[in-house]
Amino acid sequence: MSAIPPVDPFPTARIPLQKATDVTAPTTPSGPPTTPAGPAGTDATAEPEQTARTAQPAEQTRRAPVRDLYFDLLRAIALFRVVFYHLMGWAWLPVVFPSMGVMFALAGNLMARSLKRRPPIEVIRGRMRRLLPPLWLLGAIGVTGMLLQGWGPEAEGHPGWWWLHLTFWILPLSEPPAADSLAGIHGLIGGDWASELAVPLWYIRAYLWFVLLSPVLLKALRALPWATILAPIALCATLEFGYLTIPYSRIDSAAVDFATFGACWILGMAHQEGILKRIPRYVVPSVAPAVALLGLWYALTHGFKAGHDLDDIPFGQALWSVSTVLLLLHFSPSWSEWPRRLRRWDKLVTLLNSRAVTVYLWHNVCIVAAATMWDQLWGFEVLELHAPWLLESSWPVLVLTWILVAGCILCFGWMEDVAAKRKPRLWPAGGAGRGRAGAHRA
Repeated sequence: MSAIPPVDPFPTARIPLQKATDVTAPTTPSGPPTTPAGPAGTDATAEPEQTARTAQPAEQTRRAPVRDLYFDLLRAIALFRVVFYHLMGWAWLPVVFPSMGVMFALAGNLMARSLKRRPPIEVIRGRMRRLLPPLWLLGAIGVTGMLLQGWGPEAEGHPGWWWLHLTFWILPLSEPPAADSLAGIHGLIGGDWASELAVPLWYIRAYLWFVLLSPVLLKALRALPWATILAPIALCATLEFGYLTIPYSRIDSAAVDFATFGACWILGMAHQEGILKRIPRYVVPSVAPAVALLGLWYALTHGFKAGHDLDDIPFGQALWSVSTVLLLLHFSPSWSEWPRRLRRWDKLVTLLNSRAVTVYLWHNVCIVAAATMWDQLWGFEVLELHAPWLLESSWPVLVLTWILVAGCILCFGWMEDVAAKRKPRLWPAGGAGRGRAGAHRA
């Protein structure tokens, strides 16, 4: 399992609130009185005030909720940290900000909000529609490149299974396959580009399963809130300590990811349902740090280090992530407009939220390409003799990576608009909101 995120990377469109319009009956010059057609469920001959009050609930059900810019900020930070971590590989980065847990919590919150307003089948279909086309575009380009470089049915030793696994590029119920080693393109991209391209796809699989299970999880959450929230952590402990083993690797990896991040997803749903608001305000700041310290202690006593971080210690990751998410949701302000100090980041946050799936899917291969191109500078003797520290530094590679990511946004980001049934845009960085912060939520 790789540390990425798994951020809802699928923000919904913002629709301004509207006031109900008073409806009055027109006067007829002659003849018997008539009853003109009014809004559904209202009597057009009623008094204006009464009609407006009657029309108000129907109007409210058609309103889309205002975007919460605090959640947009968290999603943008999580996405940036994912790219930063995949390049630098510093073990402490997932501790500073557990991007994956945060992204799953935000996605769970949006899923619960959608399930309040629409039937489950419609919500699931809409989420899959927004998720799959960007993956199909990645697969069309990536799989074609792998095939051209010699990848084929004999890669896994079982041609029949290879064809079956290839369908995961269409419906990622398990991780889509990729070539382990290819020739690459000299000077442009390394031979490990295909395997690195597939690294982030575990999140797509996990996200899809969470979406499919959300109607059941929401019903369980409403019936038994805390038992539902704690169940994934209990499953994680069961798997971690060997009380339950799953021999098939694809099922085992899916179960481990659900157990590790399931509580974060359900916490996001609980926040949307108002369950967290019922907790006395002193409880979360008292309990969450203790849970976080327990998770960190477990990680430190089970080999936490560079190359073996939280992503390789699921139980420690589960405890640390759920405690961090709980604190972030507990202290979350509700921003319909940006606080003054954050207005400068408005366009960048908007861009990252509008193109979260594109950035997530393509960033790993951008890192491989950036590192390959930067290594070509070793061929310049002047730089090799006088500035080896610059050639060995990862910071220029980070800058080059984001330049390539920006290119992917321009080339492939439009698919997110097509998937969301919006007019395609090259660079959707329009301002999301300005002004003072909203009231505290929880």
